[in-house]
Amino acid sequence: MSSNHAHELTLGQIFAALAIGTIAVLMIGVQPILLGELVEAKQVSLEGVGIVAMGEIVTLGLGVVLGDAMLPWSRLKLITIVAAVLASCLDMLTLLAVGDGQLTAVRMAAGLAEGVLIWGTTGVVVRTANPARVGGIFFVTQTIAQATVGAVLANWVIPHAGWKGGFMLLGGLTLLPCVLAYKQPPRLAPLASPVVSGFRWSISTVLPLLVEFMQMATLGSFWAYLEPLGKAAGLDAKAAQTLIAGVLAMQVVGGIVATAAVRRLAVVPALVVGSAVMALITATVYQLPSGSTLIFSIACALFGFVWLFLLPFHIGLAFLADPSGRLAVLVPAAQLLGSAFGPLMASLVVRGDDASAVPLISTAFAVAAGLVVLLTRRNGKTMASPTSHASKAL
Repeated sequence: MSSNHAHELTLGQIFAALAIGTIAVLMIGVQPILLGELVEAKQVSLEGVGIVAMGEIVTLGLGVVLGDAMLPWSRLKLITIVAAVLASCLDMLTLLAVGDGQLTAVRMAAGLAEGVLIWGTTGVVVRTANPARVGGIFFVTQTIAQATVGAVLANWVIPHAGWKGGFMLLGGLTLLPCVLAYKQPPRLAPLASPVVSGFRWSISTVLPLLVEFMQMATLGSFWAYLEPLGKAAGLDAKAAQTLIAGVLAMQVVGGIVATAAVRRLAVVPALVVGSAVMALITATVYQLPSGSTLIFSIACALFGFVWLFLLPFHIGLAFLADPSGRLAVLVPAAQLLGSAFGPLMASLVVRGDDASAVPLISTAFAVAAGLVVLLTRRNGKTMASPTSHASKAL
């Protein structure tokens, strides 16, 4: 990426943008806790909870796409405030929603507002001197914040105030971008137009988004059924939940390592190896006999590491296909839609409480992702080179 945008951004502005994006995706991280409480309270059915969860993730991705297509970068501050207020109001409206239909509608609307906030954050990230590195910081920040809020909900808020207290906390936090918006740049210069940048939709520009979609489908399908897979491997409920916490910790480690390594490693080989490792992990889990808890736990820890390690390279891949940054703005949308599509496909092979076939679906997505990465190398300009356009330090 050209550095002509990067020098206009201060560290404070970048920090504010990352904080806003982190708040926007808090709900995605704590969905299992809050939606589980809604099921316990008979506010939503067990069959409907998956639709509610998927609906919000899908509209969050669509919010990014619609923001890129329709919203002006010159009104970023105002757009951020309006989106934050709408998202917070919808969090509060969730307290009044009852039943699968109402909750799905409210949470899908909230997802659109949250997606607009992510659009603004991504717009800042792609204009920094090193977008892949800043993106890595963003992914780590998201994970830490989601784990922290999840712990607060599980240990303090829900025991005292129930699921309503959880959404009230979320609604309060979602108002913080109204304050952070004043630390954002008042406006962002438009990215280079297609006429200037030479950007056009083609196989070369679609393939990077497909890679990100496939890899997130791999991760999402396996993650959604990690607890039942753990129980099938021989873990009890407490051990399975502890393992999930450990996987989150390994995600943070993977993100930190990627943030440091993304400028030094070639993008395509890193993503190919990542896809191969994910395929190996999920194929190994599929054939594990019951009682193989140690191997299962090691495989899941490696899975968590690879998860966040790969994400900054998604931004790098988008910039290799389109140095103007127009494609990189759509990376979160591709990631979110893949995260929703993976569990949907995995659910088709679940039989009652038996989720043993899910790792095969994840393996198929991982293999497909690796093949698509190789196609980007054939169709792109210099896809095997490091992210040289973003080689400057932040």
